[in-house]
Amino acid sequence: MYKETKFYKMGTVISNRVFGKHVDEVLLAAFQEVERLEGMLSRFISNSEISKMNHLSGIGYQQVSSETYELLSNGVNFSKLSNGCFDITIGPLVDFWRQSKSNRTQPNHYELKSILPLVNFIDIEFDECKKTVALKKAGQSIDIGGIGKGYAADKVIEVFKKYGMESGFTNFGGNVAVMGVKPDNSPWNIGIRHPRKENSIIGVVSVTDKSVVTSGDYQRYFIDNKGNRYHHILNPCTGYPSESGLISVTVLADSSMEADALSTIIFISGLSNVKKYLNVFPGIEVILIDKELNVYISSGIKDCFKTTKNIEVNIL
Repeated sequence: MYKETKFYKMGTVISNRVFGKHVDEVLLAAFQEVERLEGMLSRFISNSEISKMNHLSGIGYQQVSSETYELLSNGVNFSKLSNGCFDITIGPLVDFWRQSKSNRTQPNHYELKSILPLVNFIDIEFDECKKTVALKKAGQSIDIGGIGKGYAADKVIEVFKKYGMESGFTNFGGNVAVMGVKPDNSPWNIGIRHPRKENSIIGVVSVTDKSVVTSGDYQRYFIDNKGNRYHHILNPCTGYPSESGLISVTVLADSSMEADALSTIIFISGLSNVKKYLNVFPGIEVILIDKELNVYISSGIKDCFKTTKNIEVNIL
């Protein structure tokens, strides 16, 4: 039996599809798992572990679950690996830009610069024995937006496996993870959105047992009262939206959490640093689009990625 559900959680529309027995039971379990994770990890829910930790910034430690501890530890590891291109203490910057978007105003450069010292993953202190975490400076806050949906997608796939589904698909607003093949035994075909043409794709990648996550400057942006355009992928080092020359980065990986973090890291790091991450994470594949709409892919997917309208592809 095949069934699909859609619901709104974690700030996005989530779609789950499964094929097997007891589909209603597994889809309910997947919904409950996402609801549980959101209640634990969202900084917009006042009694979540992340919110409690943020409220204690500069004051003391917060007891967290082993799952939250693991997620934060992984976030810091990605921060170290990327030399700060990825930083889960980016909360104050996210709030600053959210306010600018709400007002449709040009951001105040001096106010932004005053916030930057609060963004520093080194200021997260861990006590592994007690499973407690603290932020050194008052005003600091954790935001797991660059890793949380991927982590949750992995957990949903675990639910599918636990219930013995024959195949499954989960989509967290563009963060896709698939289990097995489609019910007709063919690979899952994931469209890669054209970053400059709405409702259009630039290509399709065929995958099995993979996660496909895209970070793009077209996903969320605003135009201020002077006509300047600002997208949502912030460079923690400058405080401003990334200007690496890439406008869309798709990462394929076994882990959706890994794909989620690396899509942001590579977007900010730029094309010149891609091979570094391909070497550090030998199991990943990438699809990159720069501002001239040149398409680059890693060699491992040259046979399973097809572009539309004869677009030329460059092999990294």
